Amino acid sequence: MRFVIAGLALALSSCATVPAPQDGWQLVWSDEFDGDTIDTAKWDFDVDCWGGGNNERQCYTDRERNARIEDGKLVIQAHKENMTGPAWPKGVPDVGRVGEMDTKSFTSARLVTRGKAAWKYGRIEVRAQLPQGQGTWPAIWMLPEDWSRGSWPLSGEIDILEAVNLGTPCEKCPDGKENTILGTLHFGNLRPENVHKGDEMPYPAVLSGYHTYALEWTADRMVWTVDGTVYAQRTSDEWFTAAEPDNPRAPFDAPFHLILNLAIGGGLAEGRGLGGVDETGFPKDMRVDYVRVFQCPSDLATAAACKR
Repeated sequence: MRFVIAGLALALSSCATVPAPQDGWQLVWSDEFDGDTIDTAKWDFDVDCWGGGNNERQCYTDRERNARIEDGKLVIQAHKENMTGPAWPKGVPDVGRVGEMDTKSFTSARLVTRGKAAWKYGRIEVRAQLPQGQGTWPAIWMLPEDWSRGSWPLSGEIDILEAVNLGTPCEKCPDGKENTILGTLHFGNLRPENVHKGDEMPYPAVLSGYHTYALEWTADRMVWTVDGTVYAQRTSDEWFTAAEPDNPRAPFDAPFHLILNLAIGGGLAEGRGLGGVDETGFPKDMRVDYVRVFQCPSDLATAAACKR
């Protein structure tokens, strides 16, 4: 919230080409990726070989090889190459262990707005083209800015868009290819009593071109859309945190920052489809046309006045 109020005029003046807001939403932050380099006033990089707690197979770097601007698009590119780096991430409570190193067989990038911009309620909209292949795991998601309720998932996690193994053979898919997109919340208590609730939807169009993924987040409801079509919904009576069991809106009533990343392997990707990682066809690209964040100036307290 503090960023949004202080940075409102700057955000609006730098995004004159963004369409006029609808339903009361007002643009407060965006990146159109129209510069020559990634804007480090807006984005930071996670640099580690942790594996996300999911046994993912990549090291995240801040190299141009793994993340750069090309033709007005952010390109997050995964490569098949060995790298050694920090075994544990910064900024995740109760995880960081200074000095330990690990080696992974892929590299990629994870961009975060942590420490630069975070929002409580709003409409988050990202237009992106997703990679294909067994073991690919692109994600657009959010984590708590200050972890005020405790470590994961007591303070919550918001997954705006995930997709794994796109384009690979899939017996249950209408066209025989994996084309599922997912929107999910993580909350509840510490492992093994953590909870997640989400929906997934076949979306054949995801296999070609750019598509717009959005989350409308109000105090009592979240709605996920792709190209304007709703594919998931959750209400506050479905989520909770053991840290504040009597607060019906917790943990999703606090500022969250945004994350864009392309993981390789890991539990979700390797547990579905053909299993493992297909090491052919690299590099793999996740391309992002823009990121836009809207808030509800007439109702900053709940954003309910702007909900669909």
